[in-house]
Amino acid sequence: MYDYVVLDVFTRRPLEGNPLAVFLDATGISDATMQRTARELNLSETVFLLAGDADADARARIFTPAAELPFAGHPVLGSGFVVGAATGKAEVTLRTGAGLVPVVLQREAEEIVYGEMAQPIPVLEAWDAEAELLRALGIARSEVPVGAYRNGPLHVYVQLADAAAVDALAPDLGALAALAVAGINCYAVADGRAHTRNFSPALGVSEDPATGSAAGPLAVHLATHGVIAWDTEIEIHQGVAMGRPSLLRARASGRAERIEQVLVGGGAVEVAQGRYRLD
Repeated sequence: MYDYVVLDVFTRRPLEGNPLAVFLDATGISDATMQRTARELNLSETVFLLAGDADADARARIFTPAAELPFAGHPVLGSGFVVGAATGKAEVTLRTGAGLVPVVLQREAEEIVYGEMAQPIPVLEAWDAEAELLRALGIARSEVPVGAYRNGPLHVYVQLADAAAVDALAPDLGALAALAVAGINCYAVADGRAHTRNFSPALGVSEDPATGSAAGPLAVHLATHGVIAWDTEIEIHQGVAMGRPSLLRARASGRAERIEQVLVGGGAVEVAQGRYRLD
């Protein structure tokens, strides 16, 4: 029997944001059982925490229902809340498959209410499936050039005219899955806020209510194309169309030729705890 908790991440209200299961001590759980457990829970991601080392408070292994990821945002942020609560620290560092990720935590009284992670710097990649992507989304074009960024997983970004156009999307999920990328992030920007939907069928997630790993590259993408200024925080609203409203905050510092730092933050709240039989 293994202890676990469930958090709703990128919100401070239960039943909103993106749910996450975190197994507190995954010692002895095999890779295959981790994957089967993530499939059974059927959340966007499930985290298995292991002992840390000289540089990290804990090691986090992150699984979607279909695959292990080197990095993902809401699992790292939620795990930061869990490790921070257990250690009492104001900053914790998690070792992920994409490297070390520090998470700075804010408390009100004794409760952690906000966390901000320094994400791996996203790298712009050439990507040649734009025509197939637009066809699968059922749209004619992106308002700015489509961009693909890797910060562990690969995310692709498509800008639409307004929030109504984002909400009206009814993509061909099978065609999106065939593109074999972690996430298709469709968004519109107005008044310094982004309204987004993120589709991840290649990872077994039709639509994600809050995608932290996509938030950092989105800030980079927007700054690169002059939609926002560098070193400016943007609010990202996601999950509205799913009935799970989420709020993410992201900021990219530097310039396109030399990105210095990418910060993504938000809240989280524990909503369940228990024990799970895995063998």
